[in-house]
Amino acid sequence: MSLHRGRRVVAALLLSVVLLTTACTPKAPGRFDQAQKESTQQKKGLAVTKTATQGSEFNKLFPDTGDGYQRVYTQEKQGFAEAKLKKGGKEVALLSITDTSSTPSAAKFSKSTKKIGGYPAVEVGKTQTAILVGKYQVKALSRDPSFKASDRADWLEKFNLNGLAKLK
Repeated sequence: MSLHRGRRVVAALLLSVVLLTTACTPKAPGRFDQAQKESTQQKKGLAVTKTATQGSEFNKLFPDTGDGYQRVYTQEKQGFAEAKLKKGGKEVALLSITDTSSTPSAAKFSKSTKKIGGYPAVEVGKTQTAILVGKYQVKALSRDPSFKASDRADWLEKFNLNGLAKLK
């Protein structure tokens, strides 16, 4: 019986040593660890500042619709509001207001020579037009080829830009 008991003690001791050594060794990085680290670091600094205007404040500043156009609000959160502009049931544009205190997007307006509604304007690619009203970026994005740059400028002027300029 004592031989059997001795084997049990030795087996328990070996098992303890194996568990202790494997638990204390550093884990080799997995194939997804680097991607996880990079994606986590990218998110730093992207949070909306606490002073950003609530998105619901922007809704009342969007243009009224008519002439067959319909406005459908799609997103509202702190620092941002967005609405689809539809005509004949088809989405033709996306309209938005962004509080730039959380993002560096206002810098692109510093060299602007174009104005819409008295505010600096920029064209972004072939489908976007944006203006800067104080700390707020107002943007029109074409979703249909029929909605041209002139249409985007017209719709940007339809926003309540004076009301937006008064927001703090």
